[in-house]
Amino acid sequence: MSHHKHEMSNSHVLTHDFDYIRPGSVKDLVTVLADNPQARILAGGTNLLVDLKLASSEKLASGPSALIDITGLDELRGIEPTDDGIRIGALTSIRDLAVSEPLWRDHTCLAEAAANFGSTQVMMMGTLGGNIANGSPASDTVPALVVLGAKALILGPSGERTALVADLLVGPGKVVLDPGEFITAVVLPKAPANTGSAFLKLTRVRADLAKVSVAVRVVKRDDTVVDVRIALGSVGPTVLRAKAASASLAGKAFSEEIVLDAARLAAGEITPIDDVRSTAAYRRKAAMAITFDALQEAWNRAEHGVKDVPRGRSTVTDAEPAPAEDTAVIEAGERIAIELVVNGTLYELDVAPNDLLLNVLRERLQLTGAKYGCGIGECGACTVWMNGSPVLGCLVLAISAHGAEILTVEGLASQDGTLDPLQEAFVQENAFQCGYCTPGMLMMSKKLLEEIADPTEAEIREYLKGNYCRCTGYASVVRAVHSAAKKATS
Repeated sequence: MSHHKHEMSNSHVLTHDFDYIRPGSVKDLVTVLADNPQARILAGGTNLLVDLKLASSEKLASGPSALIDITGLDELRGIEPTDDGIRIGALTSIRDLAVSEPLWRDHTCLAEAAANFGSTQVMMMGTLGGNIANGSPASDTVPALVVLGAKALILGPSGERTALVADLLVGPGKVVLDPGEFITAVVLPKAPANTGSAFLKLTRVRADLAKVSVAVRVVKRDDTVVDVRIALGSVGPTVLRAKAASASLAGKAFSEEIVLDAARLAAGEITPIDDVRSTAAYRRKAAMAITFDALQEAWNRAEHGVKDVPRGRSTVTDAEPAPAEDTAVIEAGERIAIELVVNGTLYELDVAPNDLLLNVLRERLQLTGAKYGCGIGECGACTVWMNGSPVLGCLVLAISAHGAEILTVEGLASQDGTLDPLQEAFVQENAFQCGYCTPGMLMMSKKLLEEIADPTEAEIREYLKGNYCRCTGYASVVRAVHSAAKKATS
């Protein structure tokens, strides 16, 4: 986290001007990056656009010269089993990792890390490649990737190379990528027999960055620990390997005593700091506790496997990637016509590269159901659907949504004004007071019921973890979603 002082920012707008570049193919992306060395890649946008709004680092204080939007490069998406393990495209969403049965079965700690990410909306927007390249020591996926021995496939002007994810880590916000290079995929090697893994983290609130996190992978033979890897997040300048702790377990019979000793060693290997989320002293004690728990859980999974896989629908499909298009370049300050299908109606609008989707919907189309909230993707008030998936309108460039189908809360009701059954349930169960947060909750609850027709209370609360409300509470919201689900399935 940056500690640079900056003036208060209006998080509802992007004040920085930048060129917008949308490469038509991965091959074009190599050329575009070479021609624009000061540009930044826009994938999920959940970190980059927040940094641009808050100017939260010296690197971004004046803004990049250009944003290179790679969201249309479908060839960089997908979870594909291979002879040697699993290949995951860099644009694969965190949400897709969190509901992947193959990952839960064979690489549990990565699926578990994804499931413990921030809000469901951020999980749907955020990408695996972006989470690595962001270089955050608080990254959820990176500790898991490190203990799994994951390799990153990297493409650049000199061709393709492979590097261990662990070897890419340098410091806060820094990874070892040469100019013009980008991550195309991550490869997880096949796990040895009798392997178990686990990921745990502690946070201030449910959908938040980690105060401390740990990923563990254990290989067992009978009652003996054959191999252990331990990696911890948010306790140093980057994700740290607890090598001494891991070595202390190898070759020994598994017991609570040796696990506790290893957890103590792990707590001594980290270099935590005091910051706004926690203190160094707390982090050291917490690291010992969750390392102990994660080792126990990983050992149990090595013996018994994983029983419960979270329900949900992946967006990964077997469809062929869209054909390559010509690279589009829109200069800073220039306006260009885009097409949006919003609630079934086609609109043509002229936008600048730094116009946000939320502002276009509210100010240009007068669709004010999606609300201004935090402006940095934390409250969920601006949630709309884009091409069938919830997104945070405050973190989507309008120009990036060109050609997309957008659904807002106004589109839930029928054209004759009849409310959607979910809306009716919210009314009947008094699931709102001021109503400010309600549109975001409705949009997420609607998607939940598409994915899981009969959600449990725990699943409802988990799905809505990124939708904050100051006045209603969640008991009535849970009742409303349950009521709508029951009526739909009866």
